[in-house]
Amino acid sequence: CSFFTERNVRKKKSDRKNWYFVFSDSEEGEEMAAEEGQVIGCHTNDVWTVQLGKAKESNKLIVIDFTASWCPPCRMIAPVFAELAKKFMSSAIFFKVDVDELQSVAQEFAVEAMPTFVFIKDGNVVDKLVGARKEDLHATIVKHTGVATA
Repeated sequence: CSFFTERNVRKKKSDRKNWYFVFSDSEEGEEMAAEEGQVIGCHTNDVWTVQLGKAKESNKLIVIDFTASWCPPCRMIAPVFAELAKKFMSSAIFFKVDVDELQSVAQEFAVEAMPTFVFIKDGNVVDKLVGARKEDLHATIVKHTGVATA
């Protein structure tokens, strides 16, 4: 998975199979996990499984954005999704999954159009939203987190 912020990407590493990013919040290059409020972009099935498992353990709402690089509405809603991740960082974890990279995950969640947002709470899918609908996305997060304003 990759965790997207502007300030903390320091270097890339390879484990021969996958490229991944190492993040640092200090000049000494101390490695750290992703900070809250970031969108977690998963690119392999193994990493997806691990990250989803960790997210489920948090007992927070999980919001998954199923997207595609060639999808104009997906590109339009991406900054909104990133902003919502910051606003709701205390009550939700946000994932971005490219349907072309993780086809099996998209199939598992019956994704047929992009963008599709899937909401998971207590290990169960509790809602699904299709389309780049900013207000509906916000309202659905509020509905399942109980946080009216962040």
